[in-house]
Amino acid sequence: MKALVMNEYKKLSYEEVPTPQPKAGEVLIRLQACAVCGSDVHGFDGSTGRRRPPVIMGHEASGIIVECGEGVKDYKAGDRVTFDSTVYCGKCPMCLEGKVNLCSDRQVLGVSCEDYNRAGCFAEYVCVPEYILYRMPDNVTFVQAAMIEPLSVAYHAATRTPIKAGDTVVVVGVGTIGLLTLQVVRSFGAKQIIAVDISDERLELARANGATDCVNSKDADALEQILAASNGGVDVAIDATGIESTVNLCVKSVHLDGRVVLIGNLAPSINFPLQYVVTHQISLFGSCASAGEYPACLDLIASGQVEVDSMISKLVPLAEGDLWMNKIFNREDGLTKIVFLCGDEA
Repeated sequence: MKALVMNEYKKLSYEEVPTPQPKAGEVLIRLQACAVCGSDVHGFDGSTGRRRPPVIMGHEASGIIVECGEGVKDYKAGDRVTFDSTVYCGKCPMCLEGKVNLCSDRQVLGVSCEDYNRAGCFAEYVCVPEYILYRMPDNVTFVQAAMIEPLSVAYHAATRTPIKAGDTVVVVGVGTIGLLTLQVVRSFGAKQIIAVDISDERLELARANGATDCVNSKDADALEQILAASNGGVDVAIDATGIESTVNLCVKSVHLDGRVVLIGNLAPSINFPLQYVVTHQISLFGSCASAGEYPACLDLIASGQVEVDSMISKLVPLAEGDLWMNKIFNREDGLTKIVFLCGDEA
């Protein structure tokens, strides 16, 4: 099969590699579409330490089952599927509680680190275990299904603390995950959603997708604008960036006894306003990956409650992967989200 292999940092080679064979409990999928995750972009230069050459990256994907290994019971060749990015053990305490995102022996497709190298989906084929598969509704395209993985991350974050009809929410950072989180929060019935970003273009997209207010965080009075719009503070603040300034903005944006959800983790550590959090009784929730939210996310796209097509900057052939990965890595052409077309039916 053909695949994009990162044999050295900042270079993807479109080359022939062995086609994987499904083991017991696995299926072989003819991939149709694979979106490029921000973690792939950050791993492209080796900065994360989790994309060590040689590796086939990619984990936001969809395709068609072409072969089933021994023991596969619920799926067959021809099924249109998407799948979780995480391969979990199913036996550890966290897995037994349903918190598979915190599995002590988890592996992620397309990740090569000190502990393992698991082939990903910048390729024509991939093998995955049956238990991470999800059937696609007929009205969901392969390209849309490639956005289910980031949508599941957003959904998981939006459910770390209850968000109910009538709540006020601020989402700081409306890149892919932030914009998807905004749409999930809207589907839950939040009455006011304030989008915050440094890009007016992204803020316009946020408004088109349900933001009631938009604030450019470059403004010196960004916090004052949020507090004024929310009548003194929001119920829930969600940080989808992960740097000191955005975390602190979220903390200061909620009212007394408010809640802050942290998804972004660009900075490994930050200075933190501990006394402010304690004296204002603010609750903090970390959010890691997703834990079985795929069916709900597929329903959101199928029902039209979440729209993903406008978030995709470019659909490109897998063979041109190196060109377009370098473009997005170098922040060229205003690209945000690109999707590789791996098959003939995408």
